[in-house]
Amino acid sequence: MLLDIVYLIVGMVLILVGANALTDGASAIARRIGISDLVVGLTVVAFGTSAPELVISMLSAAKGSTGLAIGNVVGSNIFNILAIVGITAIVSPIVIQRTVMTREIPMVVISSLVLLVLGNTVLLDGDANAMLPRSAGIILLVFFSIFIWYTFATAKKAAPAEIDADSSAGSSPMNLWKSLLWVVGGLAMLVFGGGRFVAGASGIASLLGISDAIIGLTIAAAGSSLPELATSIVAARKGRTSMAVGNVIGSNIFNIFFVLGASATVKPLAFGTIGNVDLLTLTAASLLFLACGWLIGKRTITRAEGVVFALGYVAYLVYLVINA
Repeated sequence: MLLDIVYLIVGMVLILVGANALTDGASAIARRIGISDLVVGLTVVAFGTSAPELVISMLSAAKGSTGLAIGNVVGSNIFNILAIVGITAIVSPIVIQRTVMTREIPMVVISSLVLLVLGNTVLLDGDANAMLPRSAGIILLVFFSIFIWYTFATAKKAAPAEIDADSSAGSSPMNLWKSLLWVVGGLAMLVFGGGRFVAGASGIASLLGISDAIIGLTIAAAGSSLPELATSIVAARKGRTSMAVGNVIGSNIFNIFFVLGASATVKPLAFGTIGNVDLLTLTAASLLFLACGWLIGKRTITRAEGVVFALGYVAYLVYLVINA
């Protein structure tokens, strides 16, 4: 138990330090090569902060703990939208670019709907258990490839004013090698710190007799999403809300299309106790993200809406605890 507590503390420190280094390094590289913070958040930062989910889900799939593999992704995506967007908006209202509302956030909704459909194959084809077979994993990876290609293709057409608006904040430009060192070092600390945090949290949960599904949806999900939380909060505090929202959007898309796609390709995944309540919560959270940004807040997630997001996550946790 003592070692698990140490892992929790060490993991948290590494995650916070790594998030700060990654944000600074990635922003500096974005300014140097003329790519907006949004694209960096959707790709480089999102991939780095999704690394804990990738490691956890692939190792869980290889070891046969498919409930933990899928639960980690579903729980992480719910945490990303409700907790991270909520907390980040409370820290600083999130202004969302029009192109994000019409392109990237709808992709988050689509990825959630795809997972909802895959989780209900028992209703579609009469299978005894909902499964994510290798064929579905390959299809998810194809979706991921299309998303990456589309992101960089549209980035080349971005207006210079848009890039300047994203990249104008900050002080003197960081040296290129220092920027790369910050990115690599930050990613390493995020991955290692996330791993230590989850190891400690999972160890404590196991001692308390909590199931793999609950661990995946809560402790593992929150722990592996701490990089996204730390990175988004740090980015928001530094006025880089494009990177903050891009990180969440990119991470959610990475988690479903890449992490689950790669994990299912390694070994077919059974949804197990990950049911419609979890999948519908994820879909509803994605739709809420779209609605608040597009219909209600005029492309701004306000502090009041951030509170609603955060309370939504608390309500979901209460449901899991009551029905554990």
